[in-house]
Amino acid sequence: MSGLTGAELPDDAIEVGRVLDAWGVKGWLKVLPHSNDPAALFDSKAWFLQVPEARFRPGFSAFTGSVSIVVDEVKAHSGSIVVKIIGIDERNGAEALRGALIFLPRSSFPAAVKDEYYWVDLIGLTVVNREGVELGQVRDLMATGPHSVLCIAFSEPEADGREKADERMIPFVAAYVDSVDLTSRRILVDWQPDY
Repeated sequence: MSGLTGAELPDDAIEVGRVLDAWGVKGWLKVLPHSNDPAALFDSKAWFLQVPEARFRPGFSAFTGSVSIVVDEVKAHSGSIVVKIIGIDERNGAEALRGALIFLPRSSFPAAVKDEYYWVDLIGLTVVNREGVELGQVRDLMATGPHSVLCIAFSEPEADGREKADERMIPFVAAYVDSVDLTSRRILVDWQPDY
C-alpha cells in the first residue's frame, strides 16, 4: 500500500493511539489518542503503525509487523483527531488501516512544562515517603477525572515467608506528592504504608 514503509519500531517507541476508521472520502484517518493532550501527535510528522491484536481486528491485512508513515496534516475533531498521511488518497486505503496501533518515539514528544509529567516517564519510578520508607514502584496511572492516581506495586512478606504482591494507590496531587525526580527515578510522597 502506498504511503506505508516497512520499519522497525524505535527503541523508545510509545503507543499513543489507534486508528478508529476512515474519515471522509479522501483518505483521511480518524484517530483515537490515548492521551487527553495529544500534542505529540500534532508535533510529529513521522509516525509508526503496528498491526492490531487479532482479537480486535481479525483478518487485518494492510501490512505486517510495523510500518512508518509521513503525516501531511492533523486536525482536532470531536474528541478525536483526524490525520491525512502521504500516500493514502482514498477511503478504501484509509479503511484498511482501521485498528492499527500508533507509536511515536518518546524523543519526539514536546518538552513537558514545569511540574507536569508524561505518564510513561513515571512508570517504573520508585515511590518513597518522607520517612524514607520505600512504598513500591509505579506500575500504572489511572485517570479519575479531577486528577490522576499513581498505582504502585509492592510486595510484603506473608506469615509463611513468601512474598505477596499487592498494590496501593496515591493521588498524584501536590498535597501528597512532594517531588518527582526523573533523573534518580524517584517520587517523594507524604504517605504512609498503612494508608
